[in-house]
Amino acid sequence: MQPHHLELLAPARTFDIGIEAINHGADAVYIGGPSFGARSTADNSVQDIAKLVHFAHRFHSRIYVTLNTILRDDELEGARKLAWQLYDAGVDALIIQDMGLLEIDMPPIQLHASTQTDIRTPEKAKFLQDSGLSQIVLARELTLPQISAIRDVIDTERTVIEFFVHGALCVAYSGQCFISHAHNGRSANRGDCSQACRLPYEVKDAQGRIVAHDKHVLSMKDNNQSENLRDLVDAGIRSFKIEGRYKDMAYVKNITAHYRKLFDEVLSERPELAASSHGRTSFSFEPDPNQNFNREFTDYFVQGRKEDIGAFDTPKNPGQPIGWVIKVTPEHVEITTDDPTTVLHNGDGLCYYDLQKELVGLQINRAEATKVKGVWRLFPKDPMDGFKDLRKGVQVNRNRDMSWVRKLDKKSAERRMGVWMQLAENDKGLQLTLTDEAGHTGAAQMAIAWQKPKDLAQAEDKLKTALGKLGDTLFEPLDVQVALPRSWFVPPSQLNALRRDAVQALETARAEGLHCLPRAVPVEPPVAYPEDTLTYLANVFNQKARDFYAKHGVKVIDAAYEAQEELGEVSLMITKHCVRFSLSLCPKQAKGVTGVQGTVKAEPMQLINGKEKLTLRFDCKPCEMHVVGKIKKSVLNAVPESPVQFYKKKPVVGLH
Repeated sequence: MQPHHLELLAPARTFDIGIEAINHGADAVYIGGPSFGARSTADNSVQDIAKLVHFAHRFHSRIYVTLNTILRDDELEGARKLAWQLYDAGVDALIIQDMGLLEIDMPPIQLHASTQTDIRTPEKAKFLQDSGLSQIVLARELTLPQISAIRDVIDTERTVIEFFVHGALCVAYSGQCFISHAHNGRSANRGDCSQACRLPYEVKDAQGRIVAHDKHVLSMKDNNQSENLRDLVDAGIRSFKIEGRYKDMAYVKNITAHYRKLFDEVLSERPELAASSHGRTSFSFEPDPNQNFNREFTDYFVQGRKEDIGAFDTPKNPGQPIGWVIKVTPEHVEITTDDPTTVLHNGDGLCYYDLQKELVGLQINRAEATKVKGVWRLFPKDPMDGFKDLRKGVQVNRNRDMSWVRKLDKKSAERRMGVWMQLAENDKGLQLTLTDEAGHTGAAQMAIAWQKPKDLAQAEDKLKTALGKLGDTLFEPLDVQVALPRSWFVPPSQLNALRRDAVQALETARAEGLHCLPRAVPVEPPVAYPEDTLTYLANVFNQKARDFYAKHGVKVIDAAYEAQEELGEVSLMITKHCVRFSLSLCPKQAKGVTGVQGTVKAEPMQLINGKEKLTLRFDCKPCEMHVVGKIKKSVLNAVPESPVQFYKKKPVVGLH
């Protein structure tokens, strides 16, 4: 990818979702292979990925495959074989976390740093660039100045900077959450997170007082950088990533289309920039992020720390407010809509908050418009007596609009490339030349004797009309020129054959014009890693990964948390989100507040969910929160996946 290219990078759970991501304007798609991807139930066969590659490459869109779990020693050979299969399938790049892969016989395929590599600093970004990573996705928690600082140390001719612009937010720094493994042996770094962050917790302060009850205090709103795209471009981001390898087809269609439209606006304003793939996309619907499942939206830390980044009341989709309850009967509920033109449908999903601020779903079996405009009689799928606190005056939201769902169930986008067409005469007959917007040319010739047309006045227009019928090809005519010294009649069957051959020649030229993304060559001699000691937080889970860091000057390398050597209390999650700040109990917030200054201290807190207890510790200098706990005996008693021990006796950090 060139430094002036912008890449819209969309997710795909399956092959057919990947096809629709391309159709809806994605410049690149990331997808899981048959194993070793950090989404354990989003696997795809190499054969399906090869088909997706073929389709994407017609638009010069790229396919990146996730190979981004940490690997056991006995898995490295399987990962190596898979990497070669994906390379042979034409995949453009692999997204990796485990640095052990850089120490084995990998194919000459481009490598990208996964979000799990936790890139927060210019030093880490520069190190990964110098180690052979061609694209690096930065931590979601970074601010614009922090992104710019990384851009300033990166060689943008060699390395593309990527950033998440939409989707679910993991509250932890990526790769820095071990709660799932500690509690049930399911490792987030191996694609099997049990999402403890979405659970409700009771929060107690250092004195044991309850400061929040039954709140989802580790659950974030969803990421939405729609308003910040121009700032992110200016800060150096060139690949804009949509989260969602677990998401459904409608989500990928809608969100990809939403950002495609926004980026097309940016590109029209900034002629020095260009899309990294080809073709224009048209939609049969108006994209709207609010229509998909979301926990409401935040732009997180991009513009600095905000108070409203959490979805503390519910991890469910609250939807959009549409009206108010005006009557409740044993059979139905009546509502008045805020906008009298709002239409409700059978199958719509509604919801409301009960008195405990819990979200209650209300699926509509039948929706009837009354004689009063804006008043609807709704018959729920479930019995009325089961809806807690449903009463007159309750606000109602809609979190599923069936008319919207049906729109996206159908074909909803077309992607075409513009071509200039020229029909010319040569000594054997006719030649048709097609030139696409990227400058690729395909031509076809036909040996045919000249025939005089019956209607000279309309002959040229008939040829233009017939040539311009590009049908279900990838192309649409920008201009058709008939550059003939005399008027011709060409039988339709022969003209169609000439056009088909020219289209095929252009497709061949485009395929030949797609360059293979180069594998970066690591700097020699190997550059030093920014630190000389690595704890379990570095996720080193195999000997090859250990060899990699040792080669780069690291003296002490602890095994990954999954090796189960950390038996005491340790940080199970590190996050930029601060529960103290969100509950207005931050010492920095209290500074200068009369009567409060000096009385608020960053003392530890406790999170309690049933029998699970976690401690919150606050590191105020970098403004970070650590969720502290220890591995359960039941996890330790289970047979470990892979005992990894780099030292017979663990060295004491700082004395080497």
